[in-house]
Amino acid sequence: MNDKAWLALEDGTLFAGRACGAAGETAGESVFNTAMTGYQEILTDPSYCGQLVTMTYPLIGNYGITARDHESARPRLSGFVVRELCRKPSNHESVQSVGDFLRQHGIVAIEGIDTRKLTLHLRDKGALRGIISTLDGDAARLVAKARAIPSMAGRDLASTVTCETPYEWTEGAPAKPDFRVVVMDFGAKYGIMRRLSALGARVTVVPAGTSASDILRLKPDGIMLSNGPGDPEPLTGPVETIKRLIPERVPIFGICLGHQLLGLAFGGKTFKLKFGHHGSNHPVKDLATGKIEITAQNHGFCVDLDSLPAEVRTTHVNLNDGTSEGMAHATLPVFSVQHHPEAAAGPHDSRYLFGRFAAMMRERREALRA
Repeated sequence: MNDKAWLALEDGTLFAGRACGAAGETAGESVFNTAMTGYQEILTDPSYCGQLVTMTYPLIGNYGITARDHESARPRLSGFVVRELCRKPSNHESVQSVGDFLRQHGIVAIEGIDTRKLTLHLRDKGALRGIISTLDGDAARLVAKARAIPSMAGRDLASTVTCETPYEWTEGAPAKPDFRVVVMDFGAKYGIMRRLSALGARVTVVPAGTSASDILRLKPDGIMLSNGPGDPEPLTGPVETIKRLIPERVPIFGICLGHQLLGLAFGGKTFKLKFGHHGSNHPVKDLATGKIEITAQNHGFCVDLDSLPAEVRTTHVNLNDGTSEGMAHATLPVFSVQHHPEAAAGPHDSRYLFGRFAAMMRERREALRA
């Protein structure tokens, strides 16, 4: 059996290693994630659609794959890159190894390369288009294929991962819900719906292209704009929907791509980061309290702080590079964050934001009763 594999980048860089997932060839934008744990959540996070994810921690897979830690029904990333993949996980909850999981779902992966060198290269050069192959070791051909991959900028990937039809979230659903929340699914992680259910909400998930009138017809107490992959700017339909929802005074909470789409709906702009923020240890400052939160993040695009109108205030900033991490409308119950307050495999410093969302929904309900 040929276990050789290669990773080629658009700038001509080539890494030779061993296959540790499915056989074949796959392409995408090469990024790195600095988390030490949470690889199962990363593998199944729809926000990684179209990307080759490199884990900077050297040993991946030691606790296997569990039945309850998925963030979507299956892996969404294009390919996986690790230094060493554990073949024999040690965890009483493990149902299979990562290698078996990757092969089951057809995810091409490579191990045995210097991931430190690759990470430093991506940090210096920025996210690069790449290709992982177990079939072709010719450097010139692989680099040419990598250069032919479409750029992440300008790509609507949310439409490829959103649900096809609306559905009710049942896991942990309260018998007597306090709220009705509609989640606009741009690639929503299960963790978001789990946190909303824990708030006491009945959660309805709707496709990304759902109209404002159809959302309002569900009589929501709150609207969640979910995370998701790719560039927010091509999502003109959802942006128009959000524009129509904002004046309705239904509380709106955006996370990650939802934050960026809200920024566009406010009239702001977005831009592509050099290599993105991917990991579970990013420091963010809450400007209202001065407190520092350690956050889980996964995004390659960002809201331009200087493009936001005066009625939208910045609430959080990233302490690594000063970029946007949160905003809120001055008079309307609308706010968002760039990081992931629901992150199951990350820190929980930001979970208070779900409490803030619940308070807004409660305040609106009381105002309607008055």
